[in-house]
Amino acid sequence: MPSIAEARSQMRAVGSSTVYPFAKAVAERVARANPRLGTPIIESTGTGAGMKLFCAGVGQRFPDIVNASRRMKAKEAQACASNGVTKITEIQVGLDGLAAATAKSSGINGLTQKDIYLAIAKTPFGKPNKAKTWRDVNAKLPAIPIRVYGPPTTSGTRDSLNELIMTPPCEANPSMAALKKSDEAKFKSVCTGIRTDGAYIEAGENDNLIVQKLAANPNTVGFFGYSFLEENGSKVKGIAINGVQPTYASISSFKYPGARPLYIYVKNAHVGAIPAVKAFAAEFTKESAFGPQGYLLRAGLIAAPNGTRARSQAAARTLAPLNLASLK
Repeated sequence: MPSIAEARSQMRAVGSSTVYPFAKAVAERVARANPRLGTPIIESTGTGAGMKLFCAGVGQRFPDIVNASRRMKAKEAQACASNGVTKITEIQVGLDGLAAATAKSSGINGLTQKDIYLAIAKTPFGKPNKAKTWRDVNAKLPAIPIRVYGPPTTSGTRDSLNELIMTPPCEANPSMAALKKSDEAKFKSVCTGIRTDGAYIEAGENDNLIVQKLAANPNTVGFFGYSFLEENGSKVKGIAINGVQPTYASISSFKYPGARPLYIYVKNAHVGAIPAVKAFAAEFTKESAFGPQGYLLRAGLIAAPNGTRARSQAAARTLAPLNLASLK
């Protein structure tokens, strides 16, 4: 693919704001080890927006890698295939937790998945949301106004909020479980639709901005990647969900309800033209990077189990294409 190489020699990755700090750290290592390859360009666009850019085509104008805080969706794979992006390698690069947090001085210490669903769903269990305070959703909670900062719809973190936090308590309701069988689109709307009346504020793709908002507005709640909670422990505190605090141990054991895998996806058609792509995948999956003592853990990444890491290292080495039919 000479047209790519002639026009652009630097690797370009787009996607998740959660994966962004880890990808930046890897890019810097690649640049130091291979100065002739140039520093890989890493852009924080959000997972959904990154997938659109990645799947738009093959060639110099299109990114080589997409970073993702959730797995690629079947409809994204279909979009990729329809634009000629047919060979894609999936590499899991570690774990993260979708952390709930609040200001250090906040009176909110623990919530359940159901509390969160009842607080921020647009139509909890199919009825308009009239809750104004946390006590309105659970008598054991303080009478603090519901004000939640969170990710926008383009973010993989929003998909994680929907899938890991909102859907389980919704689906546990017998009438909602029945609705899932009869009308899945309506079920999804009821279980994952989020209020637009000001109780939930979309804070863009900048997780640091959410941290600042929480610190400046005590008693508000925010959702972002665990690494940002760990980084800002002097300003904010984690909120236990279902009695489990977001910590390295609770996320790596998947006891914390917001635990999730993180990925990078490689466009195989670009590998020959942009040498840094293979170097980037190899660096990301070194034990010294994403292993239990790796430098990415200092940036807040949580190491995946041994078997998962071994599979990731094999994928980075062979760049075996993902079976797109396996995606949901």
